[in-house]
Amino acid sequence: MRTLLPLVLGVCSLAATPALAGEKGLMHCFAFTVIESATEADWAAFNKATDDMPKKNKAVKKVWHGKLRAPLTQFRGDAETRKKITKDAKSVSGTFDILRRQHGVCMLMDDEASLKVYTQNPYHKEWMAAYEKVRVAGTTTYDILAQ
Repeated sequence: MRTLLPLVLGVCSLAATPALAGEKGLMHCFAFTVIESATEADWAAFNKATDDMPKKNKAVKKVWHGKLRAPLTQFRGDAETRKKITKDAKSVSGTFDILRRQHGVCMLMDDEASLKVYTQNPYHKEWMAAYEKVRVAGTTTYDILAQ
């Protein structure tokens, strides 16, 4: 019995390993700047529309959304300032705009083809109507491909 227990525990831990692996697919994420004048009703509509995304758009398997733990701050320089930025530049002076992204959304999809299906689904337009009421135009968007 004593020799059987370690064997059983070892087999169970090996069997559980795939369950601990990351999700497969594509994670489509974006961070956005909020419209300060957005109402509670605007946010409630956005939250509901986002929560409903996997039910109404089959390209989306899961969705996460909320306030970022720490704002994502980005700097956009004017054309002259951008020209000064090189990989060797230690310091650049010029005119910059500061963007602070406070909220984000991530959507799990099967693959890159699903991203196109997601944007063409009729619900995407309905969701965008709610999204436009809580965000300043423009996002910081990125896609993560599972390894």
